[in-house]
Amino acid sequence: MKNQPTRRQFLGATAALVSGAVLGSNKLFGAPAILRNIIKPNSLINGVQIGTITYSFRDMPDQSAEATLQYVLDCGISAIELMGGPAESFAGAPKNTVDMRTLFPLMRKRRENQPLTEDETKTLADADAQMKAYREEMSKWRISASMAKFEKVRKMYNQAGVTMYGFKPDAFGIQNTDADIDYGMRAAKALGANQVTVEHPANDAQTLRLGQMAVKHGLRVGYHGHEQQTPTFWDTALAQSPGNAMNFDLGHYIAAGQPDPLGLIREKHTRISSMHIKDRQGPAHGKGNLPWGQGDTPLLPVLQLMRDQKYTFPASVELEYQIPAGSTSVAEVKKCVDFCRNALS
Repeated sequence: MKNQPTRRQFLGATAALVSGAVLGSNKLFGAPAILRNIIKPNSLINGVQIGTITYSFRDMPDQSAEATLQYVLDCGISAIELMGGPAESFAGAPKNTVDMRTLFPLMRKRRENQPLTEDETKTLADADAQMKAYREEMSKWRISASMAKFEKVRKMYNQAGVTMYGFKPDAFGIQNTDADIDYGMRAAKALGANQVTVEHPANDAQTLRLGQMAVKHGLRVGYHGHEQQTPTFWDTALAQSPGNAMNFDLGHYIAAGQPDPLGLIREKHTRISSMHIKDRQGPAHGKGNLPWGQGDTPLLPVLQLMRDQKYTFPASVELEYQIPAGSTSVAEVKKCVDFCRNALS
């Protein structure tokens, strides 16, 4: 068959295509299948799974599942903690009319007890009322939500080389029904996640409830903490159920003035389902969120401890420092991944 290319010609042509794709653009999501199969992200670095929580891309205008996947690919990341929005919108959830990009900074100020202006207080109050109505609408939708759509998201991401270890929908709060929680855990499993994550509710009855439901679904609930984290912060929840775990935040732990994060990790590594990483200052230096390498967080020692001890929980980049002018969250997350790659090499 004279018109059939030789193996050498085929490989040469493929290499040229790949080179052109890499030089021309990082956006391979829409590329031919052969290229997607050849060039896939890999952020498993010397045994340490570096990922990101997709909250890191909250400033991007397109929050769809497809766009979020492209952000992840552009960062070279192969495993993630997925926020609820991208997957739920793909699955046909009601649209949230609250502009969360505007709201997130105000929510952080309130959570950290920073002073709010009168206008900011009113904005938050209005948003709280809208969110309450939206949650009620979502609760109705979840009753009949199809898991097949979440399985399609999983397939789309997996084919591009990205897996989901965690899922964080707004379904696990004290105000949520058992049906909401059941839905969130079924959706997590459909996405291929082994854990769901939630802000620690500071309510023992709620952590018991979530832990018991997690066991039923074969999952773990990772409880996220901010500056209220201490060495004993998770102890009650961990004692209540094997389904309860830690979504440890290394940066917030430092900002809280805690002196020995490596000791905590060594002691409780089997109960850490995932860890958020960022570079924050300690209280003596102002608690700022800074570009990596400029703060007080022992990122290198922690990453190297994970490598040397072969800890299997993922470390999720959470971008919270101010994005420099002219840059994007995607570019900054990529810098953070490169920092991890250098630290683990």
